[in-house]
Amino acid sequence: MKILHILDHSVPLHSGYTFRSRNIFAAQKNMGFDPVVLTSPKHEQSLGKSCPDMEMIDGMKYYRTGPVTPISLPMASEFDLMYRLYRRIIQVSFVEKPDLIHAHSPILNAIPAIRSGRRLGIPIVYEIRAFWEDAAVDHGTYAENSWKYSLTKFLETRVCKQADHICILCNGLKNDLILRGIPKEKITPVFNGINPEELMPTAPDQEFLKAWKLEGKKVIGFVGSFYRYEGLDLLVKAFAALAADEPDVMLLLVGGGEMKQELNSAVQTLGLEDRVVMPGRIPHERIAGVYALINILAYPRYSMRLTELVTPLKPLEAMAMGKVLVASDVGGHKELIQDGKTGLLFKAGDADDLAGKIQLILKDRELEATLQKTGISWVKQHHTWEATTSVYKKIYSSLATIKNTK
Repeated sequence: MKILHILDHSVPLHSGYTFRSRNIFAAQKNMGFDPVVLTSPKHEQSLGKSCPDMEMIDGMKYYRTGPVTPISLPMASEFDLMYRLYRRIIQVSFVEKPDLIHAHSPILNAIPAIRSGRRLGIPIVYEIRAFWEDAAVDHGTYAENSWKYSLTKFLETRVCKQADHICILCNGLKNDLILRGIPKEKITPVFNGINPEELMPTAPDQEFLKAWKLEGKKVIGFVGSFYRYEGLDLLVKAFAALAADEPDVMLLLVGGGEMKQELNSAVQTLGLEDRVVMPGRIPHERIAGVYALINILAYPRYSMRLTELVTPLKPLEAMAMGKVLVASDVGGHKELIQDGKTGLLFKAGDADDLAGKIQLILKDRELEATLQKTGISWVKQHHTWEATTSVYKKIYSSLATIKNTK
């Protein structure tokens, strides 16, 4: 069965979105499916340059739509993007003759996919990784419960009703859609996963160990994007509270993003320049060696709709690497982390509680060893990509009948 996947952007760009997509496609190929990819104009926009109409990546075809010119009129750019993507889906479908179209969020991909699928008589799967309206609130694009927020939520719900099946990232999103009137039997979670062959306990990166002056230190770390909702300012505050009592502890923040300058300023204000390392983004192939430098991974996300509903990937990666983790008690974390078994949860937004949980692990080696052992066992049993993506077999099989009746 050939599946035409519609993405916002893809590799070679690096993001959680592209890594999840790449792993889904690899798993589908292993299951015997034939995935083909088409990206929206947002890919070129994010990449900052034009791309070939089609390129081969990891032995797969990646079709491109081409860039669009921004239009200043309200919603004009979005309508232009969707129209161009719709035309490109039709073109690629005539060449590839897919059995099914699988659009991944946001709705700017889903709307043209549904329109083209109806024209071609092809079933449509819509996969939601986060609600676009909630992500827009965090990015400051518009306010929660504004007219734009309400409109986007309305369109998202309408798209879910029109699609033949909905895949979602986690149960938080599923429960929200059920409250909107989407039948639960139409919704299937496709949880995040890990590749045990790629993520496993490994040796520390010796070059970084020396360059960052971490030899002989206990390291608290975060690896990822510096979005405001990640709560890294809270982590710096918590670290400042325990730094005086823990002279051999360092804080390592790997990545970059909107909070970088603010975090740098906080570190300087608190006089922690010699205790906090912020090396920027690290090549993906060296991330395993960076994880190996860290003793405790911290995920201090603030509570908001996005973090309460959506599960992150990073805690799963930390468990697979055999790392102990401390995370805020938002809904997305509680769906992944069993408090006291696979990690420790602290009260979201509470720097003192975060500092206390970190200090508890630093002083209790038996607890640290138990969390490590349980975490790595649990993630390998329940959250490999092979296990989490196996549901596609049932979804696609059921939709093959729909195609035959169209």
